[in-house]
Amino acid sequence: MSRNLNFNAVCLRARLSGESNREAWFLCAEEGIIKATVFGGPKSKLRAQVASFHQGKLLVYHDPVKNSNKVTDFDVHTWRPGLGELYERVMAANSLAETVLATHAGGGAWSSAMKLAGDALDCLENADEKTCPRILLHFFWAWTEFLGIRPDPGHCSGCACEASPDGLIWYNPKEGNFYCGKCRGSAFAGSSGSDITVGAGARRWLSAVEKIWPKDAVRYSLDKISFEQARSLTLSVLTESLGRRLPLWDY
Repeated sequence: MSRNLNFNAVCLRARLSGESNREAWFLCAEEGIIKATVFGGPKSKLRAQVASFHQGKLLVYHDPVKNSNKVTDFDVHTWRPGLGELYERVMAANSLAETVLATHAGGGAWSSAMKLAGDALDCLENADEKTCPRILLHFFWAWTEFLGIRPDPGHCSGCACEASPDGLIWYNPKEGNFYCGKCRGSAFAGSSGSDITVGAGARRWLSAVEKIWPKDAVRYSLDKISFEQARSLTLSVLTESLGRRLPLWDY
């Protein structure tokens, strides 16, 4: 195995390590998540290049004895400076990055994972404070499909009926199933308060954006109640899959 490796990568996180070095985590199209050390002080050109959300061609030296990686070059072609200009952009981008890291980039199909994450970050770079949460929600919903854990909000798991286009349906997080009003009582017996209400507006939006990229999803508006329902549903699905809720989801 070659010790000098190169990847198409986006930096998801970069943190200080010691007095002058950095630890960086990258999503690579060829390898998934890798961690590498960036050596050099504050005036190092490489240190300036390896920053969160920068994307480009990454060169890494792999030490098989220590099983460690060192960044030797990062030719950045996408800088995304706009992400740092608005609080909502920064928090949404960090939430996205931590979700990718926590789920190990989905465990495969890394090129598609990087395209989805990169497209969402590009949208966030110029988004206003009201649009940022919707872009992030779309990413989360798309990510549930990527992980293979997305439930179908269009049908009841109890009686297999199709959900009414204008009615409510309820989601049971523990079971990962939806139930109509008729089946809800027996489905949620003994688990009062744990069901998530999903209305027609939330379901229409989730259905409309489920097969499109973030740059196209921004055209679909969502009222406040429907947004909160869609968000509660999506984060519940991710929480059950991870076994924990990431703090950044509640920024």
